[in-house]
Amino acid sequence: MQYRPLGKTGWKVSEISFGTWAIGGSWGKVDDRESMAALHAAIDAGVNFLDTADVYGMGRSERLIAQLKRERKEQIVVATKAGRKLPAQTVAGYTRENLTGWVEESLRNLEADCLDLLQLHCPPTDLYYKPEVFDCLDDLVTAGKIRFYGVSVERVEEALKAIEFPRVQTVQVIFNCFRLRPSRLLFEQTRKKQVGVLARVPLASGLLT
Repeated sequence: MQYRPLGKTGWKVSEISFGTWAIGGSWGKVDDRESMAALHAAIDAGVNFLDTADVYGMGRSERLIAQLKRERKEQIVVATKAGRKLPAQTVAGYTRENLTGWVEESLRNLEADCLDLLQLHCPPTDLYYKPEVFDCLDDLVTAGKIRFYGVSVERVEEALKAIEFPRVQTVQVIFNCFRLRPSRLLFEQTRKKQVGVLARVPLASGLLT
């Protein structure tokens, strides 16, 4: 396994990580025993970075990760996401109360005192023009609820706007052989700002497997 620095976080993470959407059960019936076996196999192979979200099985994947961390001694970095519990994606839904509540629920699911990395989960584009949302995230860092925060985006333009906020540490963006646009301007800017990049759906949701 190869490892790379993740932005300015100080972490060196495996180039291949484990995405946990499927083990939450959102893609069909899954067996938790098989999910745990897959997680252990990933750690055995040198994976040390897991990506999850509070809506993957409505906490199921986070709880499986908590079990994994109880059973392993290796350092495992966990990135989770928040925002998709809103009934409709509106900027108005990203209140201090909601953000704090989502973080507290993920902390309980992950049996953690502090989240390693919290990512806003593909929020509306207009959110990136609302600095008060990022001020709230800054306060959660100060309060010791999250170590770092980043964003998961649908569009390159959203990522470029997000990294204007100085404490955005990571950007998760779709990147595969069908979606190469991030490798141009976005990757140039993330290198300049030392923002970590997480490539999502690298296999195009299975199309490339």
